[in-house]
Amino acid sequence: MASRCWRWWGWSAWPRTRPPPAGSTPSFRHHLSTQEKTPQICVVGSGPAGFYTAQHLLKQHPQAHVDIYEKQPVPFGLVRFGVAPDHPEVKNVINTFTQTAHSGRCAFWGNVEVGRDVTVPELREAYHAVVLSYGAEDHRALEIPGEELPGVCSARAFVGWYNGLPENRELEPDLSCDTAVILGQGNVALDVARILLTPPEHLERTDITKAALGVLRQSRVKTVWLVGRRGPLQVAFTIKVPRPRKRLTELLLRTATEKPGPEEAARWASASRAWGLRFFRSPQQVLPSPDGRRAGVRLAVTRLEGVGEATRAVPTGDMEDLPCGLVLSSVGYKSRPVDPSVPFDSKLGVIPNVEGRVMDVPGLYCSGWVKRGPTGVIATTMTDSFLTGQMLLQDLKAGLLPSGPRPGYAAIQALLSSRGVRPVSFSDWEKLDAEEVARGQGTGKPREKLVDPQEMLRLLGH
Repeated sequence: MASRCWRWWGWSAWPRTRPPPAGSTPSFRHHLSTQEKTPQICVVGSGPAGFYTAQHLLKQHPQAHVDIYEKQPVPFGLVRFGVAPDHPEVKNVINTFTQTAHSGRCAFWGNVEVGRDVTVPELREAYHAVVLSYGAEDHRALEIPGEELPGVCSARAFVGWYNGLPENRELEPDLSCDTAVILGQGNVALDVARILLTPPEHLERTDITKAALGVLRQSRVKTVWLVGRRGPLQVAFTIKVPRPRKRLTELLLRTATEKPGPEEAARWASASRAWGLRFFRSPQQVLPSPDGRRAGVRLAVTRLEGVGEATRAVPTGDMEDLPCGLVLSSVGYKSRPVDPSVPFDSKLGVIPNVEGRVMDVPGLYCSGWVKRGPTGVIATTMTDSFLTGQMLLQDLKAGLLPSGPRPGYAAIQALLSSRGVRPVSFSDWEKLDAEEVARGQGTGKPREKLVDPQEMLRLLGH
C-alpha cells in the first residue's frame, strides 16, 4: 500500500514493488532523470483491448507504468458483460488480465468515467501517452417505425441484463409471449436465442444473474426466429473449427436439404422449443397491436445483387408479416464519442486513426472496437491491441512523445479527489470478486454478480 502512496506524491521514479532505502529521500534531480526513462501511459477501458494493450506495453518496455481507467467499478468489460454465461471457458482470459493488473507497474482505477470525471486533455497533460480502448458502448438503431414500442429492445441491452451490466439491471423484458424475433444473425443474436430457449435448470450453475434467471423461469417463449437481410452464405455468426465458413455452409445446407432419420424426426416433433433462420428478409416496421404494444414485424423480401464484397440485399417488392410478442434488435454495436477534444467518425462509429495513432493528435492512440469497429473475437482484439502498443512504443523511441517528466496518476488522483470521485483499485475489485464468489456458493453458482454500483461502493466503504 505504501508504494501507491509514494506514487500519489509523484515519486513514480521508485519501482512500486521496492521501497526506497530506509532514511533516504529521492533528490529532485534524481527524480527527473529517472522519470524521463519511465513513460507514464494511461489506457481508457478495461476490456480485452485495454488489458491486451497494457500487457504489450509492460512486456516490451521494462520501465513503463500503465494506469487503466474504467467507468464501471469492476474490470474486464465485455468478457464479464458480453460473454454468454453458458460459455465460461471464454472467460478464462480474465486470469491473464489479472496477472497484468498484479504487475508492480500497472494500476487499475475503476469508477472513473473519462469524459465526465476527468477529461481526455487532462489525461494527456498527466501522461506521456493516452490509449482509448473503451469499446462499443451503444447499439445500432433499426431506424424503422415502431422501434420505440414496448417489448422492443436491443440485443445488447438484453445481454447486459442477463450478464449483470449495471445500466441494464432494470430492463425487465416481457417474456410472456410464445414467439420472439431477433433481427440479426450474428454471434450475439445466436447467444440471445440460446439463452431464451435453454431450460433454466441448465443455467442454474452459471454466473447468469439471479434476477434474469427468475424471469427466464417464468418465460413462455417457445419459438425464436433469427431474421437476416441476406442469405446463408452471408450469415455473420462463426463456429470454432478450421475453415469455418466452408464448414458452416456445409452444416446449413445439410440441415436444410437432408431429411432427418426417424429418431431425429421424433425428437424434433417432441421438442417443446424451436428456433429458425429466416433469410432474405429486411425489417420495415414493428407492427403495433390494438393495445399499443407490438404484434409482429413487417419484413421486406429481399434478393442479392452484386458479387463478392459488393453483394447487397435489395427489396423485391414483396412483404411478409411475422407475428411475435418480443423483438430484439441485433444489428450491431457502435462506439460513442468520449470527449469533444477527440476526433470521431459518427458514421462509422470509430475514432479516425492510422494503425492506432489518432489522426492529428500526437500522443493519443486507440485500440479495439473504438479503433476498428465492432468486429472480430477476443483473439482479433489481442492482435489489434498489440499493434497499437507497438506503434506507441515506436513513437516513444523516435522521440515523438513528450520527453520531460509527467506526474501520471498523482495529478489525476488530485483532480478526482477535488471532484468527489472515489476510484476503485484492483485490490478493491478482488474484495468484490470474493463477495460474488461467496454469494454464489450457497446456490452452486461460480458467482452471484453484484449489479448495483452503489452496493459495490458501500461494500468497499466508499
